[in-house]
Amino acid sequence: MRKNTVKASLVAGEPVVGCFVTIPAPTAVEVAAAAGFDFIIIDAEHGSADLETVENMIRAAETFDCVPIVRIAVNQPQVILRYLDAGALGVQMPQIQNATEAKRVVDAVKYRPFGRRGLASIRAARYGIGVPLGRYVQEANEETLVVVHVETPEAVAEAEAIARVPGVDVVFVGPTDLSYSLGYPGEPMRSEVQSVIHKVFTAVLAAGKVPGIWAGSPESARNYVARGARYIAVTERSLIVPAFQAFVKGIKGA
Repeated sequence: MRKNTVKASLVAGEPVVGCFVTIPAPTAVEVAAAAGFDFIIIDAEHGSADLETVENMIRAAETFDCVPIVRIAVNQPQVILRYLDAGALGVQMPQIQNATEAKRVVDAVKYRPFGRRGLASIRAARYGIGVPLGRYVQEANEETLVVVHVETPEAVAEAEAIARVPGVDVVFVGPTDLSYSLGYPGEPMRSEVQSVIHKVFTAVLAAGKVPGIWAGSPESARNYVARGARYIAVTERSLIVPAFQAFVKGIKGA
C-alpha cells in the first residue's frame, strides 16, 4: 500500500498543506498536486464528482505522489467503504457532533481489530495481486488518515471528547459552517468566531491530536499554525477566483 506521507509528517510534528478540489476533473487534481500541495481533498460533499470520477482523481494525485483524501457527505459505512476501496488514503467527515459519531467514522475506515471495514481484493489492495490481504489490512490501518470536522456549537462543546476517540487523527475546523452556526455567516475572521476556533484548538491539543483548519491566505495559515494547527487546507476556488478577477480587471479596469 502507498505510504501516507501526510500522516507521517503529522506524527513528526510537521505542518502540512492541502487543497480542496471541487472541480470534478483529474486535471484539476494534477495541477494542484504539481503545484506542491502535500495532499488533495477531493470534495464529494460540495463537489459534483461521481465515484468513477473520484477514482480517477485519486489516480491523478498518485501520479504526483500527492496524498488523496476524500471529503464525504454522509457518515455511512457503505459510502465510506467505496471511496477507500477506490484508493483514498484518508477521509474527511463533516458535521461530526460527538464522540459517538466520530467513532462511527473510525469503525468504517479501519479494519478489525480497530474497526469494522469490509475486506475485498479491491484497487486499494492492488486487487489482491502481490500483497497478501493480511499485510494489506495491517498497512491500511496504519496509513489511512481519519479527519473529522467540528462545525457547530454542539460539536465545539464535545471537541476534546471527539479528539480522544482512538483512530481520529485530525479534528478539522470548518470556519464557514462554524461561523454560520454561530450566527455570523460569511464572517469567519470575526473575533467571536476566532475565539471559538481557539477553544477547539486548545481542546484538540489537550487530547494529543492534530488541529486542522481551512485558511484563505498564507498569512491566515501562518497564524493558525502559530496557534497549534498543523493540517491546513485551502479551496481551489479561493485561489482561482481572485486570480481570474485580477487578470480581467488588469485588462478591462474596474
